[in-house]
Amino acid sequence: MEDHLRNRDRLAKEWQALCAYQAEPNTCATAQGEGNIKKNRHPDFLPYDHARIKLKVESSPSRSDYINASPIIEHDPRMPAYIATQGPLSHTIADFWQMVWESGCTVIVMLTPLVEDGVKQCDRYWPDEGLDPAGQVNLVSEHIWCEDFLVRSFYLKNVQTQETRTLTQFHFLSWPAEGTPASTRPLLDFRRGRLGGGGAGIRPPARPGASGRA
Repeated sequence: MEDHLRNRDRLAKEWQALCAYQAEPNTCATAQGEGNIKKNRHPDFLPYDHARIKLKVESSPSRSDYINASPIIEHDPRMPAYIATQGPLSHTIADFWQMVWESGCTVIVMLTPLVEDGVKQCDRYWPDEGLDPAGQVNLVSEHIWCEDFLVRSFYLKNVQTQETRTLTQFHFLSWPAEGTPASTRPLLDFRRGRLGGGGAGIRPPARPGASGRA
C-alpha cells in the first residue's frame, strides 16, 4: 500500500493491465467426450481442458488419461499445492487411486459424507477393513477425533513395482449438501488437525460448496 501511495502511476498501470486481461480458454470438451462423460458425478462440475489432471494412459485400466480433477496452484504452476476432485464413482475408484499414486499425494482431505439425506455423495473408495481385493489399499487405522471428523491411515502398494507408501485421510463429516456449515469452529478444528498431518491433499467433494480449501 505504501508503495502505491509513493508511486501514483503504479495503481493506474495495474488497473490497465487488469482491464486488458483475457481469461484462458474454458472449454470442457474432454470431460464431455463420449468415453468420459460417464466418469463425471455431476454434469455441471467439469474440469477445463487447459487445467485438468491427466493420468498415465499406459497405467489406466480404461486406457484413458481423463479423471474429473483439477490442480489448485499457489505459487509454482509446475508444483500444484492441491488437487480438487469429485467423490469417486464405483467405476472411477481405480482412476482415483492411480491419480493419488502418480501425483505423490500423502494426504486426502475429504469434505463430503458417503451418503446424505438418502443420496449417495461419494462411493466408498477404501476397504472396510484390512486389504482391498485388488491388493493395493490397506486400511491401517481409523480414529474418530470428534463428531465432525475422523482420520484414517492407509498403506498403499503399487502391485507392478511393489513400491509402498503411507497416506492419511482427513474426513470432515459436517459439511451440508446445500450451503456451508452453520459454525466455523468444526472447520477450524478440522484444519488444525489436517495441518498436523502435512503433505499435499486431494479433496473429493460432491458439491461446489465443498470444493473450497480446507
